[in-house]
Amino acid sequence: MNYSKIAFTDAVKSFQERYGSRASYSRMEAHRYSDGFTESETEFIAHQDNFYMATISESGYPYIQFRGGPRGFLKVLDQETLGFVDFGGNKQYISTGNLATNNKVSLFLLDQAAKARLKIFAEASVLSIEDNTELFDKLAPADYKFKPERIILFKVKGYDWNCPQHITARYTLEEIQDEFTAQHEYINKLRTENAALKAQLQKNK
Repeated sequence: MNYSKIAFTDAVKSFQERYGSRASYSRMEAHRYSDGFTESETEFIAHQDNFYMATISESGYPYIQFRGGPRGFLKVLDQETLGFVDFGGNKQYISTGNLATNNKVSLFLLDQAAKARLKIFAEASVLSIEDNTELFDKLAPADYKFKPERIILFKVKGYDWNCPQHITARYTLEEIQDEFTAQHEYINKLRTENAALKAQLQKNK
């Protein structure tokens, strides 16, 4: 798979030529092939609790939808396949309707704490839960309240990492609490050690 081969259309290449970046991107297009996700992409995806999915409507307009859930709800099934359980929502079904006529999607995963973003081109398949119970059991999040409606699989055609430029570092409440918990544990450890030293000094007087 080669993300650049898909992304760099003739129109894109013409702008690269105009602004002087075509030579370097031409080398990228020629040499940056991948057999699928590596350990880095797999670990990154498993850490995320949201992503954005772009689909194309019959009117030709793109539609971007936010998808959220517990950390790791978007799962890597193999080096070329992602999947998740589609939760019930506002019942507009814009993404689902778009996929019925055009199964090409673009996924965007952003981790602001890590200042990293992963872009993915894929072809989507919409599957019923009733006909794929074993797959549903593999994808369904544990200890999370949700109403499942369908399964969506992504056959990955290409992916690429963006540079961290202009990503503002932001942290979730859970990440902040984890950091404060670690600090409190360290402070309590120092207090215990300090009390023990004071007791030892008093004993030696």
